[in-house]
Amino acid sequence: MSVVTEPKNIPYYFCKSVHQNPDRPALSFVDGEVISYSVLSDAVMRLAEKLSSFGIGTGDQVAVLAPNSPNWVISYLAILYTGATVVPILNDFTETEITNILTHSESKAVIVSSNLRDKVRPDLMPDLKHIISIENFSVEPTGQQSENGQVNSVFNSCDPQLILSALSRIPEDQVAAIIYTSGTTGFSKGVMLTHKNIVSNIVSTYGIQKIIPTDRMLSILPLSHTYECTLGFLMPLFYGASVYYLAGVPSPTILLEALGKIKPTLMLSVPLVIEKIYKNRILPKFASGLPKVLYSFPPTRKLLHRIAGKKLMESFGGQIHFFGIGGALLDESVERFLWEADFPYQIGYGLTETSPLVAGTPTNKHLFRSTGFCPPGQEMKLININPATGEGEIVTRGDNVMKGYYKNDDLTRSVFTPDGWFRTGDLGYMDKSGRLFFKGRLKNVIIGANGKNIYPEEIEAVVNRHKFVIESIVYEMKGKLIAMVHLDYQKVEEFYNQLKDNAQAFQDDMENQIKKILAEIQHFVNMQMNVHSHIAVIIEQPVPFEKTPTMKIKKYKYIA
Repeated sequence: MSVVTEPKNIPYYFCKSVHQNPDRPALSFVDGEVISYSVLSDAVMRLAEKLSSFGIGTGDQVAVLAPNSPNWVISYLAILYTGATVVPILNDFTETEITNILTHSESKAVIVSSNLRDKVRPDLMPDLKHIISIENFSVEPTGQQSENGQVNSVFNSCDPQLILSALSRIPEDQVAAIIYTSGTTGFSKGVMLTHKNIVSNIVSTYGIQKIIPTDRMLSILPLSHTYECTLGFLMPLFYGASVYYLAGVPSPTILLEALGKIKPTLMLSVPLVIEKIYKNRILPKFASGLPKVLYSFPPTRKLLHRIAGKKLMESFGGQIHFFGIGGALLDESVERFLWEADFPYQIGYGLTETSPLVAGTPTNKHLFRSTGFCPPGQEMKLININPATGEGEIVTRGDNVMKGYYKNDDLTRSVFTPDGWFRTGDLGYMDKSGRLFFKGRLKNVIIGANGKNIYPEEIEAVVNRHKFVIESIVYEMKGKLIAMVHLDYQKVEEFYNQLKDNAQAFQDDMENQIKKILAEIQHFVNMQMNVHSHIAVIIEQPVPFEKTPTMKIKKYKYIA
């Protein structure tokens, strides 16, 4: 007897959730009107009907360029309902990058917010037929010839079973999203994720971290990135939970207010967010007097961390049970605080090409510094292992691995092994139980004079612990390790203002004073690193580094 399996496509799973949770809250801004699952479903159907009337359907691409909002979610789902493919675009891409992406993807329409509309140039894109406002889904004339399509009757249907049956026929191997990890004009890399890629990763992730209808997710990362889109939007909606969005940039004040109002049970974050909280709010309390003395002894440090952890938990609303951290390597001292504070954090590992999760664990099975196990139904191993260290390149395979790079078969072939494993380009090692420990990007690794690997990420974490450093990058030049740092100039000024005799000297001779600070940072780092990882030169970066959506610095822009 044949086994009937559910179709692995996004609209089908969402539609099922709507039928199971029609009156439950689905989406809202933090201070906005809550949208129920049934109301959300109706809004998705109406927009899908409008897109369908433009002739948009299977084989077409529709881009979304806007900040996070309930209407972003409606746009994404409506595009998939028509059978078309979503092209999410990062808000901070330049006009040139956006033009390049819309052209390369051959997007037929773009749903765009008013504050980003000026970045869209329809006169440069012959394929772009429709510009739609994300605020109210009104259509702007583009001067291009419009196609009139025949509206699928399912969009006018009130029969839930008919709708579910129609949506179930969307092929699972059809591309659901093309995600551009780079928007440079000379080279475009669009990751093609199928419905099966995304759905299978959600199902696998659910195998290690359950979500229930009473869960509340506070979204602070861009929906145009796979990490937030798959695990922070689709996964909660698949399982009947609710998602809340910030109406503005997640500044500390806005975020704290939102945490108090929503009292989230789930959050996804990147290291930079929790590292800033630790450095600016936790660590200063242990920087002087008796707390400083007590903090130097592990037993009392653990006690102080536990007390600080309770206060941190309260500031997060007091009900959070899963705080996921991914996108980059978390500083060890920050993780030690979270670990000893008994904060419900979890570190995951993944990539856009893997939909994204490759490794993770439930909070109660987490091991310090580990990104956890491969989720059920996926595979992970190491290749080209160094026998001395046990470190090797992380490779993975499974239904979650991308179909390939859009219009780039050569690049697609280059990232797969002959036997079909996806090469992540990352290094790590695994313990006997199969837990993964991430070390860094393969292309960033520096071979030291003693022949051992030097991981810039580990040195950068130490540099960033200095009280005057916000962020840094470490790289090699002519056999020497170079650190480029962006200073916290406000803290520098406040420090020198407290030293009245030096405050004026700092203002009068700022250049030399900055040199002294850089020398102090260099000494601070080298005292904590082995001799082969010593910084030889330290350079000031006057303005903040450009970053990716997961707040990783775009190193290629600074390293020649």
